[in-house]
Amino acid sequence: MKKLIAGGLLFATVLAPVAAQAQAAKPTVVLVHGAFADSSSWNGVIAILERDGYPVVAAPNPLRGVRADADVVGDLVKSIQGPVVLVGHSYGGSVISEAAEGVPNVKALVYVAAFAPEAGETALGLTGKFPGSTLAPALAPPVKLTTGGNDLYILQARFHDQFAADVPAAEARLMAVGQRPIADAALSEASTAPAWKHVPSWFIYGDKDRNIPPAAQAFMAERAQSRQTVVVKGASHVVMVSNAPAVAGLIEKAATAR
Repeated sequence: MKKLIAGGLLFATVLAPVAAQAQAAKPTVVLVHGAFADSSSWNGVIAILERDGYPVVAAPNPLRGVRADADVVGDLVKSIQGPVVLVGHSYGGSVISEAAEGVPNVKALVYVAAFAPEAGETALGLTGKFPGSTLAPALAPPVKLTTGGNDLYILQARFHDQFAADVPAAEARLMAVGQRPIADAALSEASTAPAWKHVPSWFIYGDKDRNIPPAAQAFMAERAQSRQTVVVKGASHVVMVSNAPAVAGLIEKAATAR
């Protein structure tokens, strides 16, 4: 009996590294925030993904221009060994569409209340393609940059209703104070070669999004032949904050898809 127990312990010891390797074999999830947000907007999603054994990286998004931002994200993705699920929120969708092009380890794209532009399209143009966005009147006066151009912010007093209506007011207030501005030129920069044309994609958004009209998101998801599109009832533009389990669940479906 002692030998059997010892053998069982030895067997378990041998299997432990194998189990660890299987755990490490999960794709790395790279999360890209959008305009008026930062990487902390993914905190709830990160907690779930890490609990479920996924390696996660929240990528810096400079919010300066589609091509320049895509280069930053793309360089990060290229440094990761093994498959990657690339996830973008809002303007971050334009960035991941560019960043994944020609990067063979990107196995899936997940668009979270995000743009998925065709070549030649802009975030600004897609926002105006369908009615429903109330972003323009919620913007603060542009901040003029000494390097040229302008930075855009959402008025703090309008941030909760416009950006995060289904998030508790106290949390939305912190988000408003910590928002990252986007260069106005980034919203009117045309996309070039969208990776969603050959990389499988998944979409999730809220039906109460006031930044990107839900009709525009439905249009982009259908055009990209989304593997699965989830519409969260009552969710705002920051669906990953207010409905982190739904977003994390879709990311995990993309990660495990064949």
